[in-house]
Amino acid sequence: MFVLHAGSASAVRLFDSVGPGGVTWLRLCWAALILLAVSGRSLLPAVRASSWRELGAVVILGTVSAGMMAFYSEATARIDLGTATSLEFLGPLAVGVLALRRRRELVWIAAAVSGVLCLTRPWTGDADPVGVGLGLAGAVCVALYVVLAQRVGGSFGAVHGLALAMTVSAVVTAPLGAPAVVADPDPRVLLSTFGVALLFPLLPFLLEMVALQRMSRTAYSTFVSLDPAVSLLMGMIVIAQTPAPVQVVGMALVVVAGIGSARYNGAAPAAQDPAQRDPAAEDPAAPERGAAERPARAAAPATDPVGV
Repeated sequence: MFVLHAGSASAVRLFDSVGPGGVTWLRLCWAALILLAVSGRSLLPAVRASSWRELGAVVILGTVSAGMMAFYSEATARIDLGTATSLEFLGPLAVGVLALRRRRELVWIAAAVSGVLCLTRPWTGDADPVGVGLGLAGAVCVALYVVLAQRVGGSFGAVHGLALAMTVSAVVTAPLGAPAVVADPDPRVLLSTFGVALLFPLLPFLLEMVALQRMSRTAYSTFVSLDPAVSLLMGMIVIAQTPAPVQVVGMALVVVAGIGSARYNGAAPAAQDPAQRDPAAEDPAAPERGAAERPARAAAPATDPVGV
């Protein structure tokens, strides 16, 4: 999370050169080129062995991933990094809470929404409505990403799936970013976006894959709930975005909502009949569970955003 938001904060500094769309497109291009180079000759046989439905799913997933990054970049150009991350965090939080199908768990959504209101402070009139709208659009993309990644994650391996999805994302965002970059090709911007691409999305994805092999889904989801707070902290350190006290309270509400949802979600299977339990799901070190989880997150770039 610290690496991811260091990359996001660093990207904000480049917006004045080629705009949010240009920075996003360059990051995706660099990431796609690196992953295609790593995949090498093994990528083509994997594509040939896939069905049209599997390839179509990767295209849709890559398009959603492009939306996540594009909306997030445009939002961070208008509102604070921590606020934009909290808005996007509403997407996976809503998916997790609604999957429980218990009305009382909507309290976590209410807490998160209250936190976002404290972060945006609409009563002051200072919040940029366009930035907030873009952040909410990013939340929808994150929610779609969570659902789609679970459905198509097993079709490709980690590197192949990520390489294909990032390539699709780079193509989708080209109309938004390529004109500004081509009009003023600055070598310093090209090198800077290469470094930012390593910080996000490449390194966070690899670290995420390692983490998922070593901890349970509940523990991982609990840590990910700290994502908005880490984003706010990195915004303070890297680009000097200082939050107001009420915004700190709002961030705390969002984090509590995420942790509460994650912990309850992890405890829910305990109420099942013991005969129906899956021992692999209860053992964080079980290789069967780890193998099933890893491809589900490998079909597309993680973002946290949450990555998320």
